[in-house]
Amino acid sequence: MLAKPSRTRHTTVAWPLAWAYGALILYASLFPFTGWRWPPGQTLGALLALPWPPWRDHFDVWANLLGYLPGGSLLMAALLARGQSARSALIVVLMVSAGLSFATEFTQNFLPGRHPSLKDLAANMAGSAVGALLLLASNRVGLTGHSPQRGRPWFAVQSSGTLALLALWPVGLLFPAPVPLGLGQVGDRLRETVVGWLLDVPWAEPLYEALSTQADTPARLGALSEGLVTGLGLLAPCMLAYSIAVPSWRRLPLALFCAATAVASLALSTLLNFGPMHAMAWSTPTSVVALAAACGVSVVLFAVPRRVAAGLALAALAGGVALVAQAPDDPYFAQNLQSWELGRFVHFHGIAQWVGWLWPYAAMAWLLAQMGRRE
Repeated sequence: MLAKPSRTRHTTVAWPLAWAYGALILYASLFPFTGWRWPPGQTLGALLALPWPPWRDHFDVWANLLGYLPGGSLLMAALLARGQSARSALIVVLMVSAGLSFATEFTQNFLPGRHPSLKDLAANMAGSAVGALLLLASNRVGLTGHSPQRGRPWFAVQSSGTLALLALWPVGLLFPAPVPLGLGQVGDRLRETVVGWLLDVPWAEPLYEALSTQADTPARLGALSEGLVTGLGLLAPCMLAYSIAVPSWRRLPLALFCAATAVASLALSTLLNFGPMHAMAWSTPTSVVALAAACGVSVVLFAVPRRVAAGLALAALAGGVALVAQAPDDPYFAQNLQSWELGRFVHFHGIAQWVGWLWPYAAMAWLLAQMGRRE
């Protein structure tokens, strides 16, 4: 008897990204991890039966749906790369999302201020299903390289890792940034964390004093620096997409899609903080010119080889991180940050914050690993 041909497996970064995104969901669902207690008068059976709340909070429903959407896409990409069929992969995605959502909703019973809900579980499963179906549809029309497609594919084989990074990019943009598209400003938080660790440690007193003394920073970045941060913040994902896209006219819609995603994410973030009337408050003359310039550069570079595009993406990411590290916190940024950390945006706090902090560094590490490999 002839042996059945084995399914083709591809190495992909979607697995570690899916695990990391699951950890972020746990963080966001259980933040701030204080006040643990057993609900008074409740039995274990009562806690396991999640209630269907009578209130109608459309924001909460959409928050839960959109929060699980990238996770569904990442897990579907990982399963397809492993060789599973689309049907079995979709079943696994639904089962994993249901298990993760139920576990977090059940655990919220023990946190004051958190309200477990069967409606949240349903929204989470719907978000995962939508994300998985979107990834599957992209695969079917040739937007990924898991299986051969009719005609010329949009992306090269084994492009799921870069696509996963591009899918996470708008999630990071939802968290307030000191400059439009200025991701990766994690230096101050790291310094504060280390200072807290070194407090009352005798042998680390010199290091504690050095880190406790903040260097003088300007009141705000200059117009040129702000424009560079915004322009590089758009150019980086465009070049990241070019690094896996077959050099052709199809790269132009990718650049326009990245620009539209950036504008939509910035508008949504501002809308959530200040209301619909101020959704475009971020669009200063400097940011508009910077976005237009980045789009123009992306159009000019649409035919560059993939390795050159990867190098340009790496340079844009490094330059943007270096500039945004010098950006001070302005009062509006501090107000946005407080509303996210203490208000209703606590649902997005962990996911958007950590993605916004770490996305540029994860993208740079991924590009360095890819450039080190042979074609």
